[in-house]
Amino acid sequence: MNTGQAYKTIIVDDEPLARLRLQTLLGEYPEKFELVAEAENGDEAIEKINRLKPEFVFLDIQMPETNGFEVLKKLHYLPKVIFCTAYDEFALQAFDTNCIDYLVKPLTRERFAKTIEKIGQINGTTSEINLDNLIAQFNREYKKNDATSIPVKVGDRVIFVRLDEVSFFQADEKYVTVVTKHSKSYTLDSSLKKLAEKLPDSFIRVHKSYLINKNLLKEVRKHFNNRFVLIIDDYNQSKITSGRSYYQEIKALFEM
Repeated sequence: MNTGQAYKTIIVDDEPLARLRLQTLLGEYPEKFELVAEAENGDEAIEKINRLKPEFVFLDIQMPETNGFEVLKKLHYLPKVIFCTAYDEFALQAFDTNCIDYLVKPLTRERFAKTIEKIGQINGTTSEINLDNLIAQFNREYKKNDATSIPVKVGDRVIFVRLDEVSFFQADEKYVTVVTKHSKSYTLDSSLKKLAEKLPDSFIRVHKSYLINKNLLKEVRKHFNNRFVLIIDDYNQSKITSGRSYYQEIKALFEM
């Protein structure tokens, strides 16, 4: 497949920080990749891929409304696909049989370099991706409530924080911070919306900036204007004030 020219490439991810990270990594291989477009949602990705016909797409799996698998099913033109995902590797074994690759977030230079090596081995006889089998196997191997930890990048390492140790996730303008019950905190390359789709049902959204672990919820106090003060049974006895639009979800927690 190597023609001596840079491959036309599109990045698809709903998270700006994730797209920026891929831009940086691709920029270190200008002789291999020509970034021709980016897309921040599935529908935009379908239009740009069909129109620009890139040779490679770095595609996030879990996107709101139209996910990565649905994007591929709606394409008239099928490029070489490298999935980018926060899912654990065990859930991605199906990909190894399809002459594609996957990158587990947070993305590292070392793992990206291995992807570059694999790309060099791809030729024009690559078999078609059997999407139906891929989706079925993925859904069998990854179930939302089976998740027990979340990967977090710390320096040049990736550690796994146990979800039963997490008090809450807090979002600001650029980042999401995970705070444990022992008052440790880590920065995540994700969004609360995406986390809510992947986390077990023990985590609930109580504010546009907070996801809490309801298993550590100690007390709920009524606040004004259809809001509540939620007290978490952690080291700091954290107090989180809910948003008005989450009134019914929180009320259901203590209604029998």
